[in-house]
Amino acid sequence: MTEKTDLAALLGSRICHDLISPIGAIGNGVELLMMDGSIRGPEMTLISESVANANARIRFFRVAFGATGAEQRIGRPEILSILQDLTRGGRLQIDWQGPSDLQRREVKLAFLLILCLETAMAYGGRIRVERNDARWVLVGQAHKIRIDADLWEMLSNPMAQVEMSAARVHFALVPDEMSRQGRRLTSEIRETEIRLSF
Repeated sequence: MTEKTDLAALLGSRICHDLISPIGAIGNGVELLMMDGSIRGPEMTLISESVANANARIRFFRVAFGATGAEQRIGRPEILSILQDLTRGGRLQIDWQGPSDLQRREVKLAFLLILCLETAMAYGGRIRVERNDARWVLVGQAHKIRIDADLWEMLSNPMAQVEMSAARVHFALVPDEMSRQGRRLTSEIRETEIRLSF
């Protein structure tokens, strides 16, 4: 039986693909202007930091929201580069542990869950991601965790009725992707820690 086409993932891939080149070109242009020395100051620094942040987000979103083939792979150096750029200068730290070569679809699930943890850890914290044998474990720790019980219920119960918004869409995508990969999510939520495994 042929797997149903994931149109949302294809849309995510298309948007990321079309945006990543122009964002990279803007970043290169800003770098050349700064090297030239003709334009300096806080304005140029702000533009440079904003372009770097946009580039990091679009690379992360390309994996989290994009289409993945069953045979597509992604290496640890690329994952670490994406996560380092994403968290640079931010309040969230991500410690990625795992094999040097992974199925891209597994990393997609891990990235979607990182977004869920990021939502709960709005004030910052640390996320540890591990993969042993065939199981993934993500642990988010923070002094302050904000849980929307309905959203977290949706992760394990796709029938849960939750008002959805663009800022929370990753919660809606996780159950579908879990089902597509034949996996099941387990979660433990404590006062200062969230533990997810699949």
